[in-house]
Amino acid sequence: MDTKVSAGTPARNHTGIFSGELTACAERTRLRLPEDLPLEKWCRIGDQILAVSDSSAWWIGDWLVFGQQKYRDRYQRAMKETLLDYQTLRNYAWVARKFVPRRRRADLTFQHHMEVASLPEDQQDHWLDFAARLKWSKSELRRQIKASTAPDEPSAARAEISLSLRLEEARVKRWEEAAQRSSKSLTEWMSTVLDSAV
Repeated sequence: MDTKVSAGTPARNHTGIFSGELTACAERTRLRLPEDLPLEKWCRIGDQILAVSDSSAWWIGDWLVFGQQKYRDRYQRAMKETLLDYQTLRNYAWVARKFVPRRRRADLTFQHHMEVASLPEDQQDHWLDFAARLKWSKSELRRQIKASTAPDEPSAARAEISLSLRLEEARVKRWEEAAQRSSKSLTEWMSTVLDSAV
């Protein structure tokens, strides 16, 4: 079944995906956009589609957890309904159970949460705080966690330190831009700058 959203019609009444009056036609396997769609509206539609895409993983996870509590054979039914494989469904449910709604971060993706789900709660919060503050991608978060848990090299003694800095947003933005120009994460860039100062 296709759901259509057209000009002048509040899209939320049809799909719950879009808000406001947008010119688009959302179907099961296609999104039709008019040739004269302004850039601003195109960007808003994209933001909303991406938000729904990420939210749907949480929704499926919560749906499965509810099903686990209420119904038998939940994953077999879910596979038929969602066309997703068993392991994907298990992952969604596992992450949803690990993060009750009040602990979920709207400024991070479901995938960020999945990266830290196997850690104790305090470590989950620690890493998600860093990811949100430093605007890490899911891949950068994974890399930082891996680097922090990598076995120490025998020839190099390492010390782990945690820093908490209160900085103006403009300064943080300048540092992030400098790190990007150097093709480094902010943490790597800061380490390089500090090493060059001594």
